[in-house]
Amino acid sequence: MKAVVIEDNKRIVYKDIPTPEPGAGQVRIKVAVCGICGSDIPRVFNNGAHRYPIVLGHEFSGVIDAVGDGVSALHKGDHAVAAPLVPCGKCTECLRGNYALCSQYSFIGSRQPGGMAEYVVVPAKNVVKIPASIPFEQAATIEPATVAVHALKQAKFGAGKSIAVLGCGIIGLYTIAWAKWMGAASVTAISRGKAGLEVAKRMGANMAVSTAGCAVDEVPKELEGSKFDHVLECSGADVTIHLALRLVANKGCVCLVGTPKKELTFSVPVWEKINRKECWITGSWMSYSEPFPGEEWKMAVSAMEGGTLRFDKGTVAGIYPMFQAAEAFEAIYGGQAKGRVLLRNLITNT
Repeated sequence: MKAVVIEDNKRIVYKDIPTPEPGAGQVRIKVAVCGICGSDIPRVFNNGAHRYPIVLGHEFSGVIDAVGDGVSALHKGDHAVAAPLVPCGKCTECLRGNYALCSQYSFIGSRQPGGMAEYVVVPAKNVVKIPASIPFEQAATIEPATVAVHALKQAKFGAGKSIAVLGCGIIGLYTIAWAKWMGAASVTAISRGKAGLEVAKRMGANMAVSTAGCAVDEVPKELEGSKFDHVLECSGADVTIHLALRLVANKGCVCLVGTPKKELTFSVPVWEKINRKECWITGSWMSYSEPFPGEEWKMAVSAMEGGTLRFDKGTVAGIYPMFQAAEAFEAIYGGQAKGRVLLRNLITNT
């Protein structure tokens, strides 16, 4: 089969490798579409891969092509996505149902071969069947949609609350859509780029505010005096992380979803505000709950099937054929592609 192989730092090769066969308890998926996650960029360009060579890709959709022994609930021809986390199932956190905190986990697309290939073999327990009515391009965004709704659950978000979402990448955009569906009193989107803010409004934001030109210690003029019950930081940028702490209301919640790219420091006055507000700060990591892979995955599939989570084309910066993966990665790394980039194999939605 053909696959996108990361052979070394900054070395991406589209080449023939052996087609994997499913073992007991496994299935093989013929990949239709695979997204390039922001976490894939340092794996390719900043020596972030766990090993070389490796086939990346953990946001993929396709059709089950073969099943291994002992698999009865999944069949050849089923449309499917796969939860990429492979927990050990034996450690303390797994036994508590905290699979994302597993101490001995594997991960499809970083620690074992992923979906940037014609075929990928995954554990049957990780497979989530999807209706054929969901286009493969949209289905490839189910994983970030689960991350978004998990973050809202982690933040204990509920109807009637105000929320600010900082960062309008695909996770931030889906967070906005989920929050609107869950009955938010108001949803404010905050981001640097204007294009993402336009999509945010289409996905349910009542207000969209740009941080362009703002320093770390500044609040955009449109938000002066504003306070939010929940602030979800989905960017990882220093400006928005600092801003999140300033915008949260007394007794409110800041949920950190994005991953910082550099060291952060906070002034004494900022920490004093946290103390005086008695706000609480939590992190959110991936998207798993009990029973594995969790209700987040069922919710995302159901919401996409029913139209609650619309697939706005503005969330996607480009769709490349799989053999042009190197060009796709360069477009993201160089800043030409702003938004989710998808890689597509030649397969129909049937």
